Amino acid sequence: MNTIETILLSPTPTAWVDHAVANWQELLVDHANCEKKAASTALALMFAYPEDRKLTSALSRLAREELRHFEQVQRMMETLGVPYIRQKPGRYGAGLRATMRTADPGRKLDLLLIGALIEARSAERFGLLAPRLQAPLADFYATLGRSEARHFELYLHLAHDFDMSKGRAESEARLKSIAGREAELATSPDEAFRFHSGLPA
Repeated sequence: MNTIETILLSPTPTAWVDHAVANWQELLVDHANCEKKAASTALALMFAYPEDRKLTSALSRLAREELRHFEQVQRMMETLGVPYIRQKPGRYGAGLRATMRTADPGRKLDLLLIGALIEARSAERFGLLAPRLQAPLADFYATLGRSEARHFELYLHLAHDFDMSKGRAESEARLKSIAGREAELATSPDEAFRFHSGLPA
């Protein structure tokens, strides 16, 4: 059985956590962007594969939850006096998409596995940050960490079911392959500080 600890091939560097704690305002701004992206990703999959009723039903619920999280982050920013500042996207999402196959059924499987990895990394980082932040952000991140863990399990379950429906058994190998790139993006030196960025350069 895959767990967050087993599919993330490298843990988040302590230096990233230290930097995030010291720069929590900047992190919170990118966190808001991440929640919007997560909802957008779920909706994009629903539009891409409308014939998959199990997927569209599950991701419809997920998209609504991600948007609620976005609203909660916005309220947290208001409470803590953190202004919204436009940020350029980091390298993480584009780096993961570069590993994706361009034709189905491989493309669909890869999209679901990438979704699982992103949610797993999010859950891991929320768990690392929550004990080191002050209230009310600490409690908020602890709660979100549990939500992201559920989202990881959902994407992984959808990927496995789709793989089996095609009479294939490649999800484990593809997960390991993409996870290698994910680990590199999340741990190697990175010029931009983002929620999913690598080691602060």
